[in-house]
Formats: sequence, C-alpha cells, structure tokens
Amino acid sequence: MVRSKQLVWPSAALFCGLALVLQIAPTTGTKSQVIELDESNWDRMLTDEWLVEFYAPWCPACKSLAPIWDDLSTWSDDLNIKTGKVDVTSSPGLSGRFFVTALPTIFHVINGEFRQYKGPRDLNSFMTFVEEKKWKSLELVSAWRNPDSIQMSLVSQFFKLSHFLKELNTMLLKDYGLPVWGSYALFGIGTILLGAIFGLFLVCIIDCLFPPKSGQRQSFSEHKQKVRAEKVPEELRGDELVDENEEKRLVEDVTQEDDEEEEDEDDADKDTSEGEKYSGSDDSDDEVDRAEEDEEEEAEAPPAEPAPEKP
Repeated sequence: MVRSKQLVWPSAALFCGLALVLQIAPTTGTKSQVIELDESNWDRMLTDEWLVEFYAPWCPACKSLAPIWDDLSTWSDDLNIKTGKVDVTSSPGLSGRFFVTALPTIFHVINGEFRQYKGPRDLNSFMTFVEEKKWKSLELVSAWRNPDSIQMSLVSQFFKLSHFLKELNTMLLKDYGLPVWGSYALFGIGTILLGAIFGLFLVCIIDCLFPPKSGQRQSFSEHKQKVRAEKVPEELRGDELVDENEEKRLVEDVTQEDDEEEEDEDDADKDTSEGEKYSGSDDSDDEVDRAEEDEEEEAEAPPAEPAPEKP
C-alpha cells in the first residue's frame, strides 16, 4: 500500500508539471503580435519601422504566409519593428491608397518612407532583411504613388466607391432578385444622372468664379453683324501696311482712271451732238424732196377745161 502511494505521487506531479508547461508555453513566445490595420488607424505606420502585409482571407498564398507572419511578429521586440496586416476585403480604401495589384503584398515602412518587399517569404529572410537593413537597397515608392499624398487619397475614395457599388450590385441580384440587365440599366441611368448633376454643378462654380461680362453674351446674328462690320476696318488696316511707293502708285492709277472716265464722257457728248446734226439735215432733205414731187405732179396734171358761157 505504501509502495503504491509512492508510485502514484511522482506520476501525478509529473503530469501536473507537464500540463503547467503546456499551458505556459503558448504565452511565452508564440503568441502573435500582429497589429490589425484598417482605414481608421493605418497612419500609425507613418512613425517607427513597420512590415505590413496586405492579404485577403480567400487568397491561398496569404494563408500559407499567415503562420510565418505570426512567427515574425513574436520577434518584433527583438528586431525593434512592428508587424501589421491589412485585410483588403474589409479595407478596400487602403488597397487603393497603396495601389495593391497582387496578393500578398508586403511593404517596409520607416518614418513615412515606403518600400515594397519582393524577396523570399520565409522567417529567416524577413529577419535578415530587417537586421542587415537590406531595405536601404530598395527603391522608394515614387512621390505620385506615395500613400500619404493627396492624389492617392482620391484613389482611395474611388476604391471605396467601387467596393460599395459591387456590394450594392450583389444585394440587388441576390436579395431583391433583380435580373442582371436590370441592374446594369439601373447603374447606367444613375451614372447619367450623376454626370449631369456634376456637370451642372461645375458650370455654376465656373460662372461664380469667372462671371461673364455684359458685352460678352450676344446672339449669333449679333455676332455675324459684328464680324461684317469689322471687315472694313480690317481692309483699312491692311492698307496701312502698304509702303509709300505703293501708295503713290495707287494714287496715280486712280487719277489716270478718272481722266479716262472724263475723256470717255467728252467723246460721248460729241457723238450725241453730231448725231443730232445729222438727224436735222436728213429732215430738211426729206422736205425738199417732197416739194419737188408736188411740183412735178402739178406740171403733169392736164389743164382744166373752161366752163361754157351762158347765152
């Protein structure tokens, strides 16, 4: 009896010690210290040194990288870095802000400087990359693609809008049973209306910032009359460019043309007077001929017989 008790107590103590070790082990160095980043706290990476992974729950490569990334986070205190991850399905704005086109995508960030990591995806490579500061050999993200810039903030808003429209389309198709063509037609009409409203808004803003002058607005007919009225000044303006010799030559030509016109008028007057003379002589000749004909007729007529005398 005493011997059996002696065998039970050591085994019970061993079992309790093993359970205690198993309970403590997960909390001493294997607990993940990955920081979840989203659109509300992503600016935390603008300070200190970070390694940030962009992933999606459905991505097979992201699932393979997940345990390695958790192991790396346990060394974050020793490496003096912070490890974070961003779910692009729940934070589409960040995927647009960082212009993520493939998954998983890893960025190294230090004091607001962004570099994309493209090396091997194992724990040793990650630790060597940080310890030996190999990130210095990587090219910085260009200024126009800097996630903290204004233009990338606008891109982020467009990604949010596209994600919202995608969810809205899914809701219309699944929840409301709307056909595909109906959903597309609805989006098309909405796009046209929004475009018209946005265009009208821009026109109003431009008119407010740059109001037109009172004389600038005129009808087409008024504009046409104005163009016609400006033709004469343009011709005169062109004459001003003629040199002095050209101007003298033009004056001489005009004078010569006037002289020729006067001579033509004089010749016409002479022809008219001569015509009148000729017409007068012809009339007198006709009268003389008629008188001669009358005399000849009288001479040829027989003498009249005398009337018989009365007894």
